[in-house]
Amino acid sequence: MIDLSGQRILVTQAKDFMGPALCHELKACGAEVIADERLLTHPLDAQTVIEAAGPLDALVINLALPAPSTPITQIDEAEWRQVFEVMVDPLPRLVRAVVPGMKARGGGKIVVMGSASALRGMKRAATYSAARGAQLAYVQAAGVELAPDNIQLNAVAQNFVDNPTYFPPEVQANPRFQERLKREVPLGRLVKAEEDARFVAYLCSNAASCFVGQVFPMSGGWAVR
Repeated sequence: MIDLSGQRILVTQAKDFMGPALCHELKACGAEVIADERLLTHPLDAQTVIEAAGPLDALVINLALPAPSTPITQIDEAEWRQVFEVMVDPLPRLVRAVVPGMKARGGGKIVVMGSASALRGMKRAATYSAARGAQLAYVQAAGVELAPDNIQLNAVAQNFVDNPTYFPPEVQANPRFQERLKREVPLGRLVKAEEDARFVAYLCSNAASCFVGQVFPMSGGWAVR
């Protein structure tokens, strides 16, 4: 069992995407979990959430919205702006808000829940993939910058992981989706939510202090075929 006893960890957008599984696993590992459920679209939201949370040992940035499936010639300004407003704009704001406190405490962990759609092309996913790609590029650059302060910033790039936002029960029960799993995912099934969350718990632990700006695919082999 990963030991997070005594650690205070904030999980953003805790009702969506990987939020429920993350909160459950982090608590099971002994952490005190602060679960914030709001969308952080206002420029001041991130600072408000970090200040309300108090001292933090780790921050899990979980940002998501239902992915558009618009052909590239039909993507309009409103779609592009909304996806970036929800999934990209809060990221640097959250990091900017949490870093001073982590520095003062001697270090910390930041984990971004990203997507493997930024690692492998997908049809009708240009807006979503671009936003997720921006997240991963930010993590790589900012992770290098924060490493000397003993703050490890990394990302999990996932796809085909069981979660209510992208793979709700009705999708999983669809025979066409089951065939797609067999065809596209070497593992042959969805990665379990607890498997993903347990890896995040590890990245939040003292045992994971050597990873700097890294992007870890979590996709049952889909991203590395």
